[in-house]
Amino acid sequence: MKKTLIVVILLAVIVLIARPFLCKNEDKNTDKAAAGEKQKPLSISDNSDVFKQSFTQLLDAYNNLKDALVASDTAKASAAALTLRTAADSLRVNEIKGDSTGVIKETAVTYTSTISGSAQALVAEKDLKNKRKEFAMIADAMYTLIRTVRYSGQTPLYWEYCPMAFDNKGAYWISKEREIKNPYFGSEMLNCGSVEDSLSY
Repeated sequence: MKKTLIVVILLAVIVLIARPFLCKNEDKNTDKAAAGEKQKPLSISDNSDVFKQSFTQLLDAYNNLKDALVASDTAKASAAALTLRTAADSLRVNEIKGDSTGVIKETAVTYTSTISGSAQALVAEKDLKNKRKEFAMIADAMYTLIRTVRYSGQTPLYWEYCPMAFDNKGAYWISKEREIKNPYFGSEMLNCGSVEDSLSY
């Protein structure tokens, strides 16, 4: 019994003696990491003025469509959607900077195609509710596009959400203003929604 107790005490003493040395090794690794050996994330260069100008046109066209839906004006929504389609098709994706692999440009093309297609579909819809469904797809694509290209021209932009849209399935939209003006209900529930995110690069 005494031998077992002595062995346990010896092991405890060895652990206590060795512990500071183990901690010093961990501290050395932490110091190295703190000294700048951690890999830094790649930064994307600021996009060209030509790209920013074309993206601003896209964003303005989107905003006009949103405002037309807030006003529940189907004719204005259709006209704004045609302008949005043209702006999406004309986005100067080749002017995106800092994209050595081409992934950002490729992703941007995918989302501008979605925006263009949904804008065309919105024009074809006669019913305001169906126009708003197409707008929800446009809004989602715009949000991802803005985050992909890190658009920095008009900031901040607000990512807003209405939980009651489309029979309580919920839907998002982008707004230049923090104040909620709901494009899915218009005057029926103009201020229904919340700010979920802000985009500022």
